[in-house]
Amino acid sequence: MTRESLERLYEQRNSRSFRARLKRLLTPPLPLIHNPSEPKNFKLGRFNLYVGGAGRTVDGFVNLDLFPAPGVDVAADAHALPFRAAQFTTIECDAVLEHVRSPRHVVAELTRVLEPGGYLHLVTPFCHPFHEYPQDYRRFTLPGLKELAPEMEVVAEGWRTGPTATLLVFAIEYVKLWFNFRAWRIVVHGILGWLLFPLRYLDLLFFRSPRIGEIGNHCYVWLRKPAPPEPRP
Repeated sequence: MTRESLERLYEQRNSRSFRARLKRLLTPPLPLIHNPSEPKNFKLGRFNLYVGGAGRTVDGFVNLDLFPAPGVDVAADAHALPFRAAQFTTIECDAVLEHVRSPRHVVAELTRVLEPGGYLHLVTPFCHPFHEYPQDYRRFTLPGLKELAPEMEVVAEGWRTGPTATLLVFAIEYVKLWFNFRAWRIVVHGILGWLLFPLRYLDLLFFRSPRIGEIGNHCYVWLRKPAPPEPRP
């Protein structure tokens, strides 16, 4: 996916034209639900960073993405963040690490700009179809995600979206593979999306299962940057 195609996508999402509004009205709900037990109440500070929030409003955060787009405050590559060390209290990195060339390097940069005692929230896909932004390089298990920052304290971990989401997303994408024309794929996506989305609530039965990770959809970790030891009197 090119920069130009991403910019067109964001323009369509925010367009007030009749065609764009009709398209948004006909778009089916996502075939997934978020785990209601995922923690969301970690403190925000004066400065907080949201990585990969193009096209959305993220109150209380500096919104950083690769390209200028609606909602983006800073356009920069996450491999080289344009911020001083220890600047942010909380950092959100949601569905970004699968798109970067070196996730370990990016997490090191996020750790650098995180203040001691601050929190880093990482969310990544495990069982999920290929999706470019602008490229798609990899998937993560929970142990693999935690291995990116072994010096950080794991405060919470789990699965944001479950096995039913995995099955529904792949089923929709599989059927779309049978159609060569984009218009037909859009129609198929709409029809199947509306027919299948009620099944997503089955994941409420799986979020407490210890086997959810076998075909879970997205996993998350909350990490805390250790504070330096208190100086001895």
